[in-house]
Amino acid sequence: MSVRPESWPEPSPEISRAVRAMYGRRKAPLPVVIRDELGEVFADAEFVRAFAVQGPAGWSPGRLALVTVLQMVENKTDRQAAESVRDQLSWKYALGLTLTDAGFDFTVLSQFRTRLVEHGLELKALDLLVAALVERGLLKSGGKQRTDSTHVLAAVRDLNRVELGGESVRAALEAITAAAPDWLAEVIDVPGWQQRYGQRIDSWRLPASKTRRDQIGAEYGRDAHALLQAVFSPQSPPWLAQLPAVNTLRVVLVQNYMVTTDRQGRQVIRMREATDGLPPARSKITSPYDLDARRGRKRGLAWNGYKLHISETCDATPGEPGTTGTPPPPNLITNIATTDATTADTTMTE
Repeated sequence: MSVRPESWPEPSPEISRAVRAMYGRRKAPLPVVIRDELGEVFADAEFVRAFAVQGPAGWSPGRLALVTVLQMVENKTDRQAAESVRDQLSWKYALGLTLTDAGFDFTVLSQFRTRLVEHGLELKALDLLVAALVERGLLKSGGKQRTDSTHVLAAVRDLNRVELGGESVRAALEAITAAAPDWLAEVIDVPGWQQRYGQRIDSWRLPASKTRRDQIGAEYGRDAHALLQAVFSPQSPPWLAQLPAVNTLRVVLVQNYMVTTDRQGRQVIRMREATDGLPPARSKITSPYDLDARRGRKRGLAWNGYKLHISETCDATPGEPGTTGTPPPPNLITNIATTDATTADTTMTE
């Protein structure tokens, strides 16, 4: 898909007349206000590096950026947002579309977001909006600002440490099976392991007894140790050790298990306790399928995933000293950042 940067057309006369007739002196909806006050706030040229210069012409990336903003404001799905482009006059007015413009297929929105992420343009829309607000005097230096955060759940199942150990073994087995099925059959008891790891570990309930849970956790640890010994053996293909799932299993084993020797000289593998030096939450893997997710806690809420930090202006409000007769400026978002769930809000203030 290619893009040739073009300026947005002015709203068509028939749509402009309809919008003015519908709203008159009433407060216009946000899409109309954005077009009237900010104009072409997201120029196509700002997004061209995410698209090819040849090939079938795609939809205007600047317009898609505005559609994405309006979609979030109105909490619409991709399908609903695409439908709004087709049948809502206020959206057609903001985008400079004609009355008969059919818009685009809803899948274009997810493709657009993917391109932005792949080319590091996630913050481009916010940067352009902030610049437009500065140009119009709505945002000035020297004002007050505050930062807060909200939780973001990781798109993975929440696992306890026993389940994490077992699921990490299963994930590594799946990766090795796909990469070297014949080798795997030579080094492990496939029927026995199939019974333990054929289904997701969290698909059945762990026993209530702590002793029995510890036994199951130890079994997962022994299997993980045996599998890693076989993978890192000099007789094994060296590239097996480079599989991401294998490295994840290695880290999970180190973080959650202790390997010791008993009085008879036998190797003992058991789960770590708090006294054994568990890693801090900022370093601890919580799922073999999302290595960046971490467990966080804030104001009594605990979750596994990330934090979305949002900074906004908070200048004088009505009633405060020195504001008599002067309308307060709006609170405006000036920065956003996503971190792991363990990052404290105070570290994001600067």
